[in-house]
Amino acid sequence: MRILKIVLGILLLSHALCVAQLRLPRLISDGMVLQRDQSLRLWGWASPQEKVSLLFKNKQYKTQADATGKWEIKLPAQPAGGPFDLFFRGKNEVKVSNVLFGDVWICAGQSNMVIPMERVKEKYPEDIASANYPEIRLFFVATLTDLQQKRDDFPSGSWKVANPKDVLQFSAIAYFFARNLYEKYHVPIGLINSSVGGTPIEAWIGEEGLTKFPELTATLQKNKDSLYVKSLLKQMAAANTPRKSQDKGMSETIPWYSVDYVPKGWRRMNVPGYWEDQGIKDLNGVVWYRKEIDVPASMTGVSAKLFLGRIVDADIAYVNGKQVGNITYQYPPRRYEIPAGVLKEGKNTLVVRVVNQAGKGGFVPDKNYSLVANGQVVDIKGDWWCKVGEAFPPAKDNGVNFSAQNQPSALFNAMIAPLVSTAAKGFLWYQGESNTGNPEPYRALLPTLVQDWRSRWGQGDLPFFGVQLANFMEVDYLPSESQWAVLREGQLNLLSVPNTALAVTIDLGEWNDIHPLNKKDIGYRLSLAAQKLAYGDQNVVHSGPLLTSATSENGKIRLRFDQTGSGIVSKDDDELRWFAVAGADKKFVWAQARIEGKNEIVVWNDTVSAPLYVRYAWADNPENVNFYNKEGLPASPFRTDEPAKR
Repeated sequence: MRILKIVLGILLLSHALCVAQLRLPRLISDGMVLQRDQSLRLWGWASPQEKVSLLFKNKQYKTQADATGKWEIKLPAQPAGGPFDLFFRGKNEVKVSNVLFGDVWICAGQSNMVIPMERVKEKYPEDIASANYPEIRLFFVATLTDLQQKRDDFPSGSWKVANPKDVLQFSAIAYFFARNLYEKYHVPIGLINSSVGGTPIEAWIGEEGLTKFPELTATLQKNKDSLYVKSLLKQMAAANTPRKSQDKGMSETIPWYSVDYVPKGWRRMNVPGYWEDQGIKDLNGVVWYRKEIDVPASMTGVSAKLFLGRIVDADIAYVNGKQVGNITYQYPPRRYEIPAGVLKEGKNTLVVRVVNQAGKGGFVPDKNYSLVANGQVVDIKGDWWCKVGEAFPPAKDNGVNFSAQNQPSALFNAMIAPLVSTAAKGFLWYQGESNTGNPEPYRALLPTLVQDWRSRWGQGDLPFFGVQLANFMEVDYLPSESQWAVLREGQLNLLSVPNTALAVTIDLGEWNDIHPLNKKDIGYRLSLAAQKLAYGDQNVVHSGPLLTSATSENGKIRLRFDQTGSGIVSKDDDELRWFAVAGADKKFVWAQARIEGKNEIVVWNDTVSAPLYVRYAWADNPENVNFYNKEGLPASPFRTDEPAKR
């Protein structure tokens, strides 16, 4: 018993010593970038009242942990440069190596800010191959939520350097933004990407920032009750009890993907396309597709790649009975690697099992559908065969739809709060798609987010640059209402806040993809805003035309714009498109538009004798807009019947 007590005492003492060891947050780690030219706070944890010091450039900076073990050291402003080593000492020593001083940019939002270079590698192969920028670095924050309180650290994360391998993990927009700035200023760039796909803006605003929104505040307070949250999750689990699969394609003696399977009762189906548009009515379930293709000998014996565009929602792909890919949700492009030896000369069978839970299911049009090997391409679009494996019964709806990452302040608490002690150059924000279902509040929510973050960072009016939603969905050929347009108007209201800019992307979208691949131009437009507002290059034109006034005169409306650069132009020298006018009845019709001078446009329609209102590009997808300034930047959509504040 005496020996046992001694052993337990040693273990407890060892545990206490381990807990008491000086510890740094994940951000303060090897390869980090610290903000140049500004006094910095470096922080961490140790034993209560433990003495802590920092050795840097042969100078020592001292502090002492408080009663809870937290400590902070202030480091005087440093010029751009490095690499350096930092030595933190308490009862133990922690060395942080390869530290640079440069400009730190906080990147946040939803999936379009997340999308990495890996996702666009087929579009930008040369940019990836040439990504040798050891002074451009990324810290990616993994998804985490907290409904109750602000966190002070991340459970994981490390700094990555922009090289051809690791750049694949970089946000594509953030990388192109950083590269443009680095090539101009040759100052190290640190990117901290804290973004989560499919999340609304209110999840990114702190509790104190939401006080002007009583409904959101009420929800936030409810969510602090862990028993309440558990009850919601329990109700959701009860409504979504896993159901045993009845997919005939998997349950029959010979599965439908097998090379031994002989197809019976299959029907023709065109790929790409949705099955609801081709004779299968309102089916949520499992549909199998198969196609035989001829492969020449020159494409065998080597690895190949199967491009299946995008599929709604989930899929498993097989080639000659071998599974080559599986993606469980609709957004990622399907780019499946086929190992050497799978393809054979002559007939080869492709089989794809598609699972769809809601809406139209199938293969998204206008994407890449091909088989590529040894530099040769086989087009796999056209006639396939399909068969329904299972039809799902209507889903139960108990009215409970709870997702922690969509709750007010939940992402701020877990993914932004741990950053607020990190000095920064500014913010990049790309978000909004998840708020298009109820777009009107965005006009107030976005300025609120800016003010909330700036107050927490305590660095004054830090530059804040947003991205306006790109054109998306089917094209309307008559003037129409649009929730996406209302959301873009709310994003335009960002400019009511000082030291902000908006990258307009109304010309960079894809009608069939909420994640357009052109991230380079978005990064470039954001970098122009940084050059002008963060780096003080006053000769840079960073914005396309923005409406300043509209006046009626002689049956026409005269529009005036700022941010016109060298002047307004029609990019393709055609008549300006997507202008509409209306009288007092607000029934909009397409208008003619004529450029007058450097910064004015006159619009009219002869059938509207007394026009009062104008809209421009007011649609989900105003395809092929051509209203730009001479510097090549597009005008923002707008309306005058209910103008956004700016």
